[in-house]
Amino acid sequence: MTEYFIQAFIYLIAAVIAVPLAKRLGLGSVLGYLVAGVVIGPITGLVGQETVTIQHFAEFGVVMMLFLVGMELEPHSLWQMRSKLFGLGGLQVGLTTLVVMGIASVAGQSWSVALAIGLIFALSSTAIVLQTLQEKGLSKTEGGRSAFSVLLFQDIAVIPILALIPLLALPELVAQNTSSDDHHHTLSLVADLPAWAHTLVVMGAIAFVVVGGHFLSRPLFKYVVNSGLREVFTATALMLVIGIAALMSVVGLSPALGAFLAGVVLANSEFRHELESNIEPFKGLLLGLFFITVGAGISFELLQQHASTLVIMTIAVMAGKAAILLALAKMFHIKDSNGWLFTLSLAQAGEFGFVLLSYSVQSHVLPPELAQLLSMVVALSMFLTPALFIAFDKLILPLYRRASNQRDADVIDEQGKVIIAGIGRFGQIVSRLLRANGFSTVVLDHELTQVENVRRVKIKSYFGDASRPDLLHTAGIEDASIFVIAIDQRDVAVELTHYVKHTYPNVRVLVRAFDRPHFFALKDAGADWVVSETYHSALHLGGEALTSLGIHPFRAEQLKRAFVNREQQHSQQLFDAWKAQTEEKKLSKEYTELFLQMEASISQAMQDDPHDRHSRSERGWTPPPKGYTDDLEHEYQREQGE
Repeated sequence: MTEYFIQAFIYLIAAVIAVPLAKRLGLGSVLGYLVAGVVIGPITGLVGQETVTIQHFAEFGVVMMLFLVGMELEPHSLWQMRSKLFGLGGLQVGLTTLVVMGIASVAGQSWSVALAIGLIFALSSTAIVLQTLQEKGLSKTEGGRSAFSVLLFQDIAVIPILALIPLLALPELVAQNTSSDDHHHTLSLVADLPAWAHTLVVMGAIAFVVVGGHFLSRPLFKYVVNSGLREVFTATALMLVIGIAALMSVVGLSPALGAFLAGVVLANSEFRHELESNIEPFKGLLLGLFFITVGAGISFELLQQHASTLVIMTIAVMAGKAAILLALAKMFHIKDSNGWLFTLSLAQAGEFGFVLLSYSVQSHVLPPELAQLLSMVVALSMFLTPALFIAFDKLILPLYRRASNQRDADVIDEQGKVIIAGIGRFGQIVSRLLRANGFSTVVLDHELTQVENVRRVKIKSYFGDASRPDLLHTAGIEDASIFVIAIDQRDVAVELTHYVKHTYPNVRVLVRAFDRPHFFALKDAGADWVVSETYHSALHLGGEALTSLGIHPFRAEQLKRAFVNREQQHSQQLFDAWKAQTEEKKLSKEYTELFLQMEASISQAMQDDPHDRHSRSERGWTPPPKGYTDDLEHEYQREQGE
């Protein structure tokens, strides 16, 4: 028992140290787990042979991940993916198998061994790819969705591959191992059944998951929820996933595929979010444990003995798969950066490779020595995958962004009284409001994608850099009344404000700020009017929160107005203190004290007399309901009486 505690502590402390460090360096959590495994495994030797056993247990994280992925997809969404699922996925598995098989045959392997190797390397890592796509927010992109389609097909393909491998057994290996066979048996409902009965059992298991998930899950979860015990709901969620995985295993299907199917069935369930929140922590921990065991399983001794062979084989596998995937991306019109994302994310071998290698050795298809080498190639290719995602982020994505923006600016064929720089979420509202009231606007933005997006909804805009004086001249800055700056680059907004106010002092410059320091910088640059982008929306939401807490809407409006007034009263003092700050000391003691004074002043304002009749008579306020004044008077008199 003590050894288990120590090993668990070693795995956990490795993850706690390595993963946050990798995330902070922008390398992603997967690489952090892999490096942690290498450190506690081959480098320090803190963990050893038990990693193989733990890996089998940790593979259950993949099952949970596919269950959660399934819950994100409704059946009609899955049906819409059918062309990519079977077309793209089928071609990827088929072509990769044939190419690897051809190379292995040239290298001297028999056709059956070459076919087994081809099938093993045709599969990619669902665990690494889906986890990384979700972390980077790429799962909804065209490249991410296409990669998911292929991974899903691969998970389905594991079933016939497992059925095919025993047919590839080599007679000489069978003869050598007959005497040493341990006749290891796993629990199976279909092992001794004829083909027709096997098919019926499999179909019955799938039907049970679909029908049971649809009709039985709801009363089950309602019964559990009514107990009021959260831990029982968690146990029920785990029971569901584990039970489905076990059912799929005993009928010879992929547990991950069964869990995915159950997730799709439960996609419309009202308990979906509760299930996700309960299973998510287990999925994350088990996947992390799986990646650590992959890193810990890398044998430095084997790597040193066959360094050149392993490196060449790993690069050849990844380059060959990448070439096939790139060709398929072009064939299926997965363009630009999405094509590269699809290619690089699937270029590795996957965790099912370990399963198939082990199964191939047991089935007398591959000799153990060759399987050991191939296992290292699978592990190394998985280890290198985070580097491909980093290359995509740092090299390929910026290249396509620059390429899309490196074109000549549009010809500006109109001039307006209002020029707007930036047509993002903020600039769009400003432009729509002005145009709806009959004012002409000229909108400039240097993000081509953004310009094309707003053009689709008939918002007229021009591609061009608003900081270029010639474009501002063409847009009519000399005769403009207002120049609105709503661009995302903080420093560029400040410089542009300074340029326009000094070159065209008659033009009124209105600017969107990100926060208080940016607000002051724009004010210092000469902006006529500055507003923080979230200020008024936050104020509005805060007022709604006060109303929801039982404060009368009229009183909530009073409090909001008092809040704004007190902020404005202290604004000049804070601005002066901000200007006096040095670069090295961003938040001076004087500025901090003034800010705290403002907060105290606001708190005091919130206690002001609610019978302020002057405030209630201001224009633009929503009038209180009839009888509200009497209620206030009665309340006031009661308080005075007390």
